[in-house]
Amino acid sequence: MAISRFIRAPKLNAAKLALSGALAVSALGATAAVTAAADSAPAQPAAAAAAAQQGVSNRDARVNVTAQQVLDLARAQVGTSENADGGGTKFQQWYADSARAGETVQRDGGNRNAYLNAPWCSMFVSWVGEQTGARTQVGWDAYTVAHAKWFAANDRWGTEAKPGAVVFFSWSGSKSLSAINHVGFVVKDNGDGTISTIEGNTGNGKVEERVRPTSQVVGYGYPNYAA
Repeated sequence: MAISRFIRAPKLNAAKLALSGALAVSALGATAAVTAAADSAPAQPAAAAAAAQQGVSNRDARVNVTAQQVLDLARAQVGTSENADGGGTKFQQWYADSARAGETVQRDGGNRNAYLNAPWCSMFVSWVGEQTGARTQVGWDAYTVAHAKWFAANDRWGTEAKPGAVVFFSWSGSKSLSAINHVGFVVKDNGDGTISTIEGNTGNGKVEERVRPTSQVVGYGYPNYAA
């Protein structure tokens, strides 16, 4: 069963027990795009903490990977599906075994095995970044809110849909980072109030190409790709 929302690894209260498809977030970008100042300002403790844990990269740093290469690998995963327990994907297995999982377990509680059946939209984005060599710009986390805050802390956050950007959604239409439910990659801006995307943990727990209304977009993280 697909669960779009990604919440922190098991810990704290019941409302945060369900791991959402993006347990940890990267925040790069122009924080002016975020409505709530507490969510948007990179100097805020939450954003600073996310950046410090994942590592703030210089805004002028660049990876030798193009946006098209990232999208090509993401598209090659279309059709990959979770099992009946919401797990069984290579994205979840990779994340559970990664050094980042150890860091996010320390941050959020729980244990590595919790990621194996957790919502995996952010793990999918992180996996694509790792496999293409673009992780330092794409970020890696399982919690969508943390992933977005990492982009914001790196001044790589904004409101323009660009191919290869990491797009963060709130189904309520909120523009607050704390309301983020889901994450994927932008393929293109369709120019009609929608964007085309590639997302993990969507539909019936698959990697799919989707068309989304921009009204559901909280903002975009911008990896600094090769030209």
